[in-house]
Amino acid sequence: MPMSADLSPVIASTAQWLLRAYPATGGALDTALAQAQAQQAATVAAWLRYPTAADAALLALVGPGGSERLDWLTGAEAVDATEPEEAWRSWVDEVVASWAACLLTVPVLADTAVAALTKTEHLADLPLDFRRLTSPDARDRRAATLLRHPDLPAPIADLHRASLLHHLQDDDLNAACA
Repeated sequence: MPMSADLSPVIASTAQWLLRAYPATGGALDTALAQAQAQQAATVAAWLRYPTAADAALLALVGPGGSERLDWLTGAEAVDATEPEEAWRSWVDEVVASWAACLLTVPVLADTAVAALTKTEHLADLPLDFRRLTSPDARDRRAATLLRHPDLPAPIADLHRASLLHHLQDDDLNAACA
């Protein structure tokens, strides 16, 4: 999976947060499949949220905000993000997590978002393969049952769903996702 070097900490941390909040339901293969789906969703969301190199540089300068509010919304126990093993949490981006949750739970939204990547600076002749996000097979769906459930990640998806829909500006999407 191609990944913007400037956004890789945000993408990796946000995907990890999604997987911890909505873990895979089976063994090692299911975990890998769920991880691929979370990674693809976080990549698309981050590339849409920060479409230019300047946006990514600004994010690197100011930081994404961390996972504290997301943890609270999902009922996770408070974690000290200053502990070395929890430092990754400071790179979680709330908007990217929310948009990724939207993409994972609304297939038409995922398709539209991937198509919108052509308007970003991140493609640069990279071969794109987001099929685990846009065309998950039965095994993918089973592996990420919690991550793709329409209701479980709803509190996270709902945080910034309106801004994603506005960003994509598609009236048909607004009707489908209302």
